Amino acid sequence: MRLADVSGLRDNNLNLLRMVAALAVLFGHSFALLRLPEPWGGRWGVTPGTVAVDIFFIISGMLVCGSLVSKQSFSDYLCARILRIFPALAVMLLLTVLVLGPYFTQLSLAAYFLAPETLNYLVKCLSLYNGVAYVLPGVFAHNPYPYAVNGSLWTLPFEIRMYLILLFCWCVLSLLKQSRIRAFRYLLLSIAMFACVMVFLRHFFPPDALLMDSRMAEKMQFERLLFMFFSGASMYMLSDKIVLKHTALFLLLPFLISSVLVSKDLFFTLYTLSLAYVVVCLAYLPSGMPRKYNAMGDYSYGVYIYAFPVQQAIAALWPGIMVWQMALLSTLVTLLLAVISWHVIEKPALGLKHVTVAWVRTLPARLNLS
Repeated sequence: MRLADVSGLRDNNLNLLRMVAALAVLFGHSFALLRLPEPWGGRWGVTPGTVAVDIFFIISGMLVCGSLVSKQSFSDYLCARILRIFPALAVMLLLTVLVLGPYFTQLSLAAYFLAPETLNYLVKCLSLYNGVAYVLPGVFAHNPYPYAVNGSLWTLPFEIRMYLILLFCWCVLSLLKQSRIRAFRYLLLSIAMFACVMVFLRHFFPPDALLMDSRMAEKMQFERLLFMFFSGASMYMLSDKIVLKHTALFLLLPFLISSVLVSKDLFFTLYTLSLAYVVVCLAYLPSGMPRKYNAMGDYSYGVYIYAFPVQQAIAALWPGIMVWQMALLSTLVTLLLAVISWHVIEKPALGLKHVTVAWVRTLPARLNLS
């Protein structure tokens, strides 16, 4: 079976994979927010949260690229991306700033709301321009991991950058007409290969510790996520050539896992080069019971954006909580919020896509610009 035969079908495991990835982030943060050592990072060189974010970007690259190529519409692409991310994000941020913040701040309500950091947090996290803010004045000041309100949001500006880079590549090639798709495929492959080279260079020849500032760390994060996103996009563009086999998956996974017993470098190499293929195999090969999850809805984004503040709130309310208690309780609360977010905010927002696209397409005429 080739990826092209199934990539356009809705009957897959993508929602389930994203949900597992979102819960992996929550699980990893259960250790980090209690200032406890995460058991896998030291041995494997990557944490469950790192793997989860990589999976998110691979899936996003594949789906977003597929949407852009199949519909070939600038307005449809932008509206779909905006409606998927910003309505749920805006509601979560308003709840954080107006409900969670006032309850947990060490300041008076007047001081909290008048502090410039409060408005800055809301505006910066909502715009996702030039990163996000992490601190609300006086909130979670005495937590084991103090002050950070929603550390998970750091990936969203990178996600937006990937969307814009992909769209820019598509628009640049618009003059090629007949050969546009072919050129687009080669361009995406080139970006993925360049990012892959940079990822390996950073790993095997890391920058001097004296040069490792926040800018360098962000650059390295960008290169890794660029590789993951454009690996997913390249998988879609090469879907007619990619063969999905159960035997390949069953052989690859044990070999990948056992490679960590040899060295972290071997595991890193195999992990980096094989993860995209593993993800698409898991997305389309397992059938039966796993496919039934699709009927429930896509709760992964809600889990991702709510888990961190929920865990910080639990840590503040329950000093000395154990990791397993944090993981269990935060999962239950976060799932409830994610289900509400999907059915009340996210799904209705996505239902407005056709109306929004039509409005955007007629906007120039209404502004007398056409």
